[in-house]
Amino acid sequence: MAPMKAMKAMNVAAKTMTKGALAEALASETGLKKSECNKVVESLAKVATAQVKSAGKFVLPGLCMIKTRQKPATKAGKRMAFGKEISCKAQPAKTIVKAFCVAALKKSI
Repeated sequence: MAPMKAMKAMNVAAKTMTKGALAEALASETGLKKSECNKVVESLAKVATAQVKSAGKFVLPGLCMIKTRQKPATKAGKRMAFGKEISCKAQPAKTIVKAFCVAALKKSI
């Protein structure tokens, strides 16, 4: 039983930073007001969304890269999975959005 308890303790994650906490951290770092930093964070999200929609790629230097890709449609039919034949429904084509951390962030951790 001891190993299971250790695994449960490892799965507890630290709390993530909220938008307000991010704005407060930026305000203390830069000397701007918290409300101004909050506007900057919101405008960054709007710019990133627009760029991903139009170009399919957005890079936040030193942090991450957001990409989109087309997942093709699948036909309905029967497929083999785990040694059994499974009937599958047709799925429409989808646009998948993924975020990748940049090499500089990987090296710093």
